[in-house]
Amino acid sequence: MTSSKDSPSRLRTVRSFVRRSGRLTTSQQRALEELWPGYGVEFDGKLIRFDSLFGRAAPVVLEIGFGNGETLVQQATENPGLDFLGIEVHEPGIGHCLLNARDANVRNLRLIRHDAVEVLDAMIPTASLSRVNLYFPDPWPKKRHHKRRIVQPRFLETVAERLSAGGSFNVATDWADYAEHIDAAVRESGRFVCVEKRVHSGDRPLDRPGTKFERRGLKRGHRIWDWRFVRADNRPKGLASGEL
Repeated sequence: MTSSKDSPSRLRTVRSFVRRSGRLTTSQQRALEELWPGYGVEFDGKLIRFDSLFGRAAPVVLEIGFGNGETLVQQATENPGLDFLGIEVHEPGIGHCLLNARDANVRNLRLIRHDAVEVLDAMIPTASLSRVNLYFPDPWPKKRHHKRRIVQPRFLETVAERLSAGGSFNVATDWADYAEHIDAAVRESGRFVCVEKRVHSGDRPLDRPGTKFERRGLKRGHRIWDWRFVRADNRPKGLASGEL
């Protein structure tokens, strides 16, 4: 018999990431020890009260897989009226982000070191986010690995439920095959409408800074795909559900 805590909604058997064993620099290790208490949120399975976490009521932007955090810190610095929550699993990137946050003296940023899907399931309240950013997720290009791609039906359902009225889901990739996958998955989900889509060569990012992974893709000769989706029940007048 399956216990309630192991119900299908809580099972997490296929992960969209591999924990890389990158070496922490001395400064990154020190940042994790000294700066994490000020910026870090421990995964405890309890719903976050964002007003208590940030000490104010403001729109919250969630970024999934922020890498080294440079663009996340940039967004927090340039948008002081918003609060930012970043999720990442790789400790060197988290340490780098903490150092940048300290140097920029940002106060509207918090970080979680855990699997983003589990964080969304267990810790993010319904209708609490104004925006979710997913920039250049692992494309898992081999067909046998496509099940590891984070953009899957249950993920899209969860994101839609966590967005507040009028909230957006912003996505970017540099892999053509993954772009096709994203278009198909979002259309089939029926939970989002695409209000803007751009295909470009790095010169037209959609309401976001350029990223390290974007630059890496451009050096490989890849094109860039950018989307802004909104929940279908909040779609602008005249757009049909699932329209891309």
